[in-house]
Amino acid sequence: MHDTLTPTDHRPIDRRFVEIFNLVKAYPNPYGEAVRVIDGFNLVMPKGEVVSIIGHSGCGKSTVLTMLAGLNETSGGSIAVAGREISGPGPDRAVVFQAPCLLPWMTSLQNVLLGVDRVYPHGTKTERRQIGEYYLAAVGLGDSLHKYPREMSGGMQQRVGIARAIALKPRVLLLDEPFGRLDSLTRMDLQDVILRVLDREHITTLLITHDIDEAIYMSDRVCMMTSGPNAKVGKLLEVPFTRPRDRAAVLEHPGYYDLRGELVSFLEEQDHSCVKPPSSDETNWDDTMHLVEAMSATQYDVPALQGPTLAHHMGERDRLLGERQTHRV
Repeated sequence: MHDTLTPTDHRPIDRRFVEIFNLVKAYPNPYGEAVRVIDGFNLVMPKGEVVSIIGHSGCGKSTVLTMLAGLNETSGGSIAVAGREISGPGPDRAVVFQAPCLLPWMTSLQNVLLGVDRVYPHGTKTERRQIGEYYLAAVGLGDSLHKYPREMSGGMQQRVGIARAIALKPRVLLLDEPFGRLDSLTRMDLQDVILRVLDREHITTLLITHDIDEAIYMSDRVCMMTSGPNAKVGKLLEVPFTRPRDRAAVLEHPGYYDLRGELVSFLEEQDHSCVKPPSSDETNWDDTMHLVEAMSATQYDVPALQGPTLAHHMGERDRLLGERQTHRV
């Protein structure tokens, strides 16, 4: 199907490089009851695979990613990377968020070296600098090493964020809608930048996106999430295009629009399943109209404003109106 996997991926551990089993995330409601936003999420990713997760807003896509990153505690289930269950954040899992999250007082190179210096503490200063320069050049910023964030466009800043993540040589790259704030041309350019890096580095990658075309173009599989609460994997879609990807060839592939139609159909089904049909009481038009009429008939019949109280309020109103007229004259 695709050629992103290396010969060593025949080992059992590489066939289940990332394993998410029966994942649960619950938050308390105002009454202290646990509400499961994620319930029974299961996903297995072989080494080097790119999987995207799509679903409606609020279904829990980013929640799954932050739990895999170790930034969000799980309420149940387990997550393992390379055969070891994770217990918190670590440099083996790098995250690129929707916002670049750069330190404004540091240059692009310094922002990248911030992580490199901690992951490669035994390397020389020159070696660490070469790593930073290499990955900035890989994302097209070889001539912008010493620019500050304020001197760069949004697309350039996001390239720095991508370089910072891949410079750590992570086992897993986590992309949380990294192109969501960019224009269409910059988005397509950065998609190709990341795909070139992934083809060269063979990094196992999880991408969160709302863009169906982006999911098809960048992924080996697309994971479709059901709508929450109690969200889980609804369906997995295999993407048959080989790597490296060519955008024109993908768009012209005879199966492209079939894949796209399947994703759209799933999202529409989830959208309709979230709409709870009104009960017979809610659809009783006559009862509703009687209620409106009753409220209209009694809106001036307020006991607290009857008799002297009502006269007092009316008098105050007339006095204030008279004062305003005097001021205008």
